[in-house]
Amino acid sequence: MLVLGIGNSLLRDEGIGIHVLNFMRKFFPLFPDVTYLDGGTLSFTLASEIEEHEHLLVLDAVELHAPPGTLCCYEDEEMDHFLGTAKHSAHEVGLLDLMDIARLTGHLPKRRALVGIQYQSFAWGEEPTLKVKHNIPLAGRLAANVLQKWEFEAYPPCYLRTPHQVPKLEIAK
Repeated sequence: MLVLGIGNSLLRDEGIGIHVLNFMRKFFPLFPDVTYLDGGTLSFTLASEIEEHEHLLVLDAVELHAPPGTLCCYEDEEMDHFLGTAKHSAHEVGLLDLMDIARLTGHLPKRRALVGIQYQSFAWGEEPTLKVKHNIPLAGRLAANVLQKWEFEAYPPCYLRTPHQVPKLEIAK
């Protein structure tokens, strides 16, 4: 599983994906088989990283036409649709471009999600605006929930059965 934080942390809210990524590294470091990657402002060199993983979780500032700090989570086809409907990314190479490269090469991650936060300002500054900064922990927890769901799909625990589904053991005397 690849967790890809996107953004320029020198442009206030534009770097929110990196801030959420760092939050997750600090508070959710123990997910098995998870690679945390600072993708910066995106480049075509990230295509190979994306193609190497079956699960991709992207953290980014997005344009939702909503109040600053509003969160979104789009999975699989919803993510594809969101990226394809309008320019939602402020980056030179768009996430849609990278997804298209993976799709064309036959290596599109089978599970993918975008956790985004509506930005307020891309002015110079290393700190996100207050409304956006306030939701970093919530975005991190939302992203962790996606990872937990994917982890469960990959490794379902055997004890998740209702009592009537568990066969009775006969003890020989």
